[in-house]
Formats: sequence, C-alpha cells, structure tokens
Amino acid sequence: MAEVKPFRALRYDERRAGPLEELVAPPYDVISAEARERYLARSPYNVVHVTLPDDEDDAARALADWRASGVLARDPEPALWWLAQDYTGPDGVGRRRDGFVGALRVEPYDAGVVLPHERTHAGPKEGRLRLLRATRTHVEPIFLLYEGSLAGPRGEPDVDVELDGVRSRLWRLDDLAPAEAVAGAPLLIADGHHRYETALAFHAEDGSEASAWLPVVIVPTRQEGLTIFPTHRIAARTKPLPPLESSSNGDDRALAEVYTRSGSGYLRGDPGELDAELVARYAPEVGYTPYAEEARAAVDAGDAEAAFLLRPPTVEQVAAVARAGRTMPQKSTFFYPKLTSGLFFLPLE
Repeated sequence: MAEVKPFRALRYDERRAGPLEELVAPPYDVISAEARERYLARSPYNVVHVTLPDDEDDAARALADWRASGVLARDPEPALWWLAQDYTGPDGVGRRRDGFVGALRVEPYDAGVVLPHERTHAGPKEGRLRLLRATRTHVEPIFLLYEGSLAGPRGEPDVDVELDGVRSRLWRLDDLAPAEAVAGAPLLIADGHHRYETALAFHAEDGSEASAWLPVVIVPTRQEGLTIFPTHRIAARTKPLPPLESSSNGDDRALAEVYTRSGSGYLRGDPGELDAELVARYAPEVGYTPYAEEARAAVDAGDAEAAFLLRPPTVEQVAAVARAGRTMPQKSTFFYPKLTSGLFFLPLE
C-alpha cells in the first residue's frame, strides 16, 4: 500500500533569507492577484516567487540562485517531520491539527493507494506540469488523510512560524514510526488533487526514481483538530427552483438553504445525493465562499440571484465517496487551515 519515506528537505536559511514570516505564503491556488503582489513584495525570496512566478523559467532561475547563494540549504540527512498547526476556524473556535511530513511514492488511483474525492480540470494541471518540468522541484506538499491516530513529539520545535493567524510548528523526527503506521492503509487526498495528478504525469514522462516521490503532509482523522467547513455557493443565475421548504428538519436527503432577495427556504435533494450535487443541478456556474454572510451580502447587493448555504460534509462522507470510486463537485470540501507553503521543498535529484 502507501510507501512513505524520509527525505532531505530543501529549506530556507534565515541567516541569509531573512525571517521565515516574510518567506512563507498560502498554497498557490488560494492566492488572489492582489495577495500575490503583497507576498512578492514581502521579500525577494518569498515562496510565491516560485509557486506563482511570471513564468516557469523565472521560478527555475530563482531556485537555482537561492541554492547557489545559500538562501536555500539542503538538509544533510533524510528525515520525517511532525507538523502542528494552531488556528481559529471560521466558526471562531481555536483548535490544533497534527500530522507528519514525508515523501510519498506516487501511484495511479486504480492502485487504491491514494484515493481522490474531487474532480480536476486540465488547465491547473498543465500549469503545474510546466513548473515541475522547469524547476525539477516540488515546491509545495499536498494534504492527505489517514484513517487512524498517531502520536506526536514533545519539546521545542525546530521551526515555528505564523501566517495569517495560523501557527505552524515543525519537529524533526528521529524514527520512522508514523510512516510505518500508514504503510498498510489507503490515503485520501484532502487538498492537492491537481498537484498529485501532475506528479503522476511528470513521473510517467520523466521515468526517474526521483520523480516517483512527492512531499506530503499526512493527517490522522482521529483528532479533534481535523475539521471540514462548508463552501457556500453564490449563483448569478439559477434554473427554476421548486417550492422551498420552511424547515431544515426531515430526512437525511441532500439539503441546501437558499437565500434570495425575496426570502429564503430549504431545497431538498434525492436519496444518496450530496448537498453540492443538489446545488449543481440548479446552479451549474457558481462562485464560492466559506462565509455565509459573504454569500448573503452578494445577493443583497444585487450581484447574485441566490446564495446556497451548505452543511459541511463529514470526513466519513468524503471517505465513503472516495472508496466508492466517485468524486464530489469542486469545492465540496473546505479543510481549514490550508498548509503553509515555504516550510520545505523537495528537489528531484
């Protein structure tokens, strides 16, 4: 099943690069154009210079220059790492989410080692593949779930950095216990479907042993800090809606609260249907937000015809979809917080 091993991380040397707070950023796919400019301006070495470059050759040159000048330095020995993220969710509750970092051997989905739950699009994968070809470096990890529990280390961390209210701490591990624990289990992609499929495509064309490995953060599901929040839908136009119900009480069918300028009510779906699938039947083109008040405000401002407010799916629902070989509509899950980019890189050497 899953094969996970320690790796020699490429990491920032703060003596040359400056404070880590100025170097890290969110994952590439959640950064707006405005936010990208802010991160680029924080430091000439900010990770966004390589995760969202003007072009792929710029990223390759930046990585080569940073390594040559000592801004980035390769760890002398392979290691696994433990990652703890302390955060306050959109619900206002403070939590801590734990997992470990390693290199995963990529396998096609039909091998049953890594399970997807969301559909992907060609455009993002083409861009990530061009970047991987140019840099021969994985510049961001993906986020996987392991159905079980794991014990983390104690003591002072090796890395401690805060980004946008999320505190990330890393401990270098002295043993392989976490990797051995997940070796017999399938792993579910929480975040990073496009990057995983990009890694598969690159390995298929490159053929090297180095290209068979991808940096991952594996998070055990049996912990209070693992949460999924809903991603609400904002629809500029909808298809004709059936009469809405006045109450959310009832059976276990799919459900969405519909908010319009003329009022609100509840839309029910078919047995076995997901909430996001229900919405897609009536509003195939939507915008997304994790904040219900933002979705309602778009309707109040006249920018949208309707907002569809969804319930968060459970980890069990997501896993069941994946095990059945099905996929969910895009943005069906909102795992919070996102992983922080810039804590480590994996060169393919």
